[in-house]
Amino acid sequence: MSEAPKRSFVARFHLKPITWFLIIVVVIYLAGQLTEANLLAFFNGHAIQQFGVIFGRMLHPEWSYFPQVIEPILETVRMALVGTLVGSILAIPVAMLQASNVDKIPVLRTVVRILSNLVRTLPDLLMAAIFVAVFGIGPFAGVLTLVIFSFGQMAKLSYEAIETVDPGPIDALETAGANKVQVISFAIVPQVLNTFISNFLYTFEVNVRASTVLGWVGAGGVGQLLDSSLRFTNYERAAVIILAILVVVIIIEVISNYLRGKLA
Repeated sequence: MSEAPKRSFVARFHLKPITWFLIIVVVIYLAGQLTEANLLAFFNGHAIQQFGVIFGRMLHPEWSYFPQVIEPILETVRMALVGTLVGSILAIPVAMLQASNVDKIPVLRTVVRILSNLVRTLPDLLMAAIFVAVFGIGPFAGVLTLVIFSFGQMAKLSYEAIETVDPGPIDALETAGANKVQVISFAIVPQVLNTFISNFLYTFEVNVRASTVLGWVGAGGVGQLLDSSLRFTNYERAAVIILAILVVVIIIEVISNYLRGKLA
């Protein structure tokens, strides 16, 4: 007799929606207790009133402040572009060493993958804070942070793309006596170039957003200006900065999506 199919998790614990809702509420409450977070404080009358005051002032942006936002916005985009470009270039040889169809030495490949994984686990804000402490406040600390982030992300995405290439051209060149550089140049690069550019554009898009946050720890860019405005309760100016960031992010995302669609 054939074995009865295993029941899914939901089927085995078939409960009414109201029961699931109560379970979720209890879990959220317990999580709040364990983390000492007062979740009900968000619905406190004073908190709601404060939100209303802040958003009310943000509804009247100080548009005369906009010219002072242009240069920090451009600095943010330049930081993201330089960080993405340098990090992506550094990631190319590391991606080759991680790919099993390029690096035939398992020990070396494993060590490189472990180091690459460690780089990706480093929090952006932590790296930015360290670089600010070492090199001082300014965009250089932000660029270094974005270089490391881009390096980790591009190394992973690139080596995964390299491992999925068609092995036919590689075998043909190796049979013809081509060396490793020739195999990479004529069999691997043509197959992964579009994917690499697409991943580069995606990473750049992510870095534009990330560089905005890095400014909060002094790593340059428009985030530093936004932090200053909020710290001194200049919410009308903060609204102008936020709207400028939003417009720039949307424009970059639209262009990036269009170009990646063309490369697909």
